[in-house]
Amino acid sequence: MDNQELLSRIVIDPSICHGKPVIRGMRYTVQSVLELLASGMTHQEIIADFTDLEDEDIRACLLFASRIADVKSISSLVA
Repeated sequence: MDNQELLSRIVIDPSICHGKPVIRGMRYTVQSVLELLASGMTHQEIIADFTDLEDEDIRACLLFASRIADVKSISSLVA
């Protein structure tokens, strides 16, 4: 699966979770998946706990986060 296909799994819809980025239109936010990874959970552990998720969903969250972090200046995020 290429990067565009992965990123297409991330949906931003004002009617879902107040417009936070979510996975495939479900109520799993990118933020919550990243927090689980940061806590030390593996992809397999997350998928075992949240059976609606797939490995590609977790990869999509990581790619989405890397794209957000790829800014020249943090002030551009605030402006």
